[in-house]
Amino acid sequence: MMHPSPAAPGRFLQWLRAEWLLVLLLILLPPLLWLVPQEGAQLAALIDWKTIGALAGLMVLSRGLELSGAIDRAGRSLLARLGNERRLALALVLFAALLAAVVTNDVALFVTVPLTLSLARILPLRTGRLVIFQALAVNAGSTLSPVGNPQNLFLWQISGLGFGEFLMTMLPLGLAMLAVLILLVPLGFAPHRLPSRRDVPTPPLQRGLMILSLAAYPLFLALVNAGHALPAAMAVIALYAIAFRGLLRGIDWPLLLVFVLMFLDLGLLGRLPVIADLVPRALHLPGGAYTLGALLSQGMSNVPAAIFLAPFSPDLQALAWGVSVGGFGLAIGSLANLIALRLARVPGLWREFHLWSLPVFALSLAAGALLLPG
Repeated sequence: MMHPSPAAPGRFLQWLRAEWLLVLLLILLPPLLWLVPQEGAQLAALIDWKTIGALAGLMVLSRGLELSGAIDRAGRSLLARLGNERRLALALVLFAALLAAVVTNDVALFVTVPLTLSLARILPLRTGRLVIFQALAVNAGSTLSPVGNPQNLFLWQISGLGFGEFLMTMLPLGLAMLAVLILLVPLGFAPHRLPSRRDVPTPPLQRGLMILSLAAYPLFLALVNAGHALPAAMAVIALYAIAFRGLLRGIDWPLLLVFVLMFLDLGLLGRLPVIADLVPRALHLPGGAYTLGALLSQGMSNVPAAIFLAPFSPDLQALAWGVSVGGFGLAIGSLANLIALRLARVPGLWREFHLWSLPVFALSLAAGALLLPG
């Protein structure tokens, strides 16, 4: 007779902790369907398939750039030229921010946080604080780009704007958020010199994977910009399945299901009569979609807030700015914050994170209110 492994419950609990958002969305779907019955075609129409396709392609391409070792090498080469902790912190903030604008905020963290942890093993660094500033940096940097984070990607797809138009729409806020963070670096890090002990081992460079990823990335973005996100994503997945099949096994495919469920759950929630009446009223309060997006992100994270509020708000720029600022503040404001804190595993980091993130939220909210047109 077969008996379950004693480790099986532990593995299941570990999976639940890792995929808590997926589980929550699955649990919410049946009662929402009971409250707001929908046919199959109506349900499918709630999902923004262009966003799903764009996200799938970017996940694969970003993973290709990450595994090629090109980004890691560039970061290590930059950091090797720095002599004190403050310059190191500033370089990591700028590197994480610019990287997030290209390969999304969570991928940027999966590159920069392990790099920081490897440096901390041989240098006396304020590891936790460096990770906090990187989490804040990817939220600021990802604001600059239509593909920097999932909420931008979604709002770009439904806005009808071109890549460059959306980028210019977000540029003032992104630069203001990054400026706030840069101004705080001297408060968080001293200019004392770091001892030079030995070089951090550099990972091997996979040239074929690097060349393919660098060549395919702009072509994929051009196709997404032209409205062909789904076929472009299928082509990217097929290309990597042929050339680098092992890479596809490391993709966070459950994340795509999370986004499908977000569209379904939040779309159904928005059709509840009480919600359909309440949200338009809230949008007429001072600050409108900007303030509501920033505040709602503090309770449900900025990606769900963007998906939930988009059907109600005609002012997509205000909404995009609001949920971008909403990535600061409480850790739940952005999933990137949770990823960074989880990767760092530094005791007491949650408290210190909020000591920095809440002031950044207040300053960025004020800056955005001053810069927002109209």
